[in-house]
Amino acid sequence: MNANLCEDMDVSEDTVRRDLQELANAGKLIKVHGGALSLAFSEVHTKSKSIYSQGQKAIIAEKAIGLIQKDMYVLTSGGTTILEMARHLPPQLRGTFITGSIPALNAYMAHTNINVIAVGDRVNKESKITVGASTIEKIKGVNADLCLLGTNAIDLQRGITDSDWEVVELKRAMIAASAKTVCMVIAEKLNSFEALQVCELKSIDYLITELDPTDKLLLPYVKAGIMVL
Repeated sequence: MNANLCEDMDVSEDTVRRDLQELANAGKLIKVHGGALSLAFSEVHTKSKSIYSQGQKAIIAEKAIGLIQKDMYVLTSGGTTILEMARHLPPQLRGTFITGSIPALNAYMAHTNINVIAVGDRVNKESKITVGASTIEKIKGVNADLCLLGTNAIDLQRGITDSDWEVVELKRAMIAASAKTVCMVIAEKLNSFEALQVCELKSIDYLITELDPTDKLLLPYVKAGIMVL
């Protein structure tokens, strides 16, 4: 997009980048990776609804934010726990967030200091996240520092599981494209499972719940070699 603006306006890329940043700082547009979006984009379907177990998910979100360091490339899945995290990112944080989650994209774009990369083109209406071969191929080209996974079920024997095959494939690609993987899950979903496996426990580096890390419910996961936060 920046390249097109350079050609259309006959100016340098540095000039376009500087002008876009000034407009973003003034609240005239939303700066994203490679260009900008109209404010009207983030006004579509952004009215917040009540989030199930929001208090617990807010605790999980704050713990996850503690893992995000300056200038990281962060891949995130969909789900309300991820959305809660996106809404609470500190304004001074600098980094690049990559996702196909429509609600998360809108939340990320409210933070002027982070770059936002959207992947995919076909949306799973139920999960509100992009899926399919195009999305998987784009994620395969990513070398992320961190993968943050909203999780529906985790079990000691079966690992992370889900019920939607397209979402499972997406999460598998995200894990493979990241140096570290973080499982974000409310405690009531521990020791539960669904029909389709995303990954085994050994693929998870961090497990974040709203519980104190020393809670006895988490001890088996600590013994399995996962860093519990």
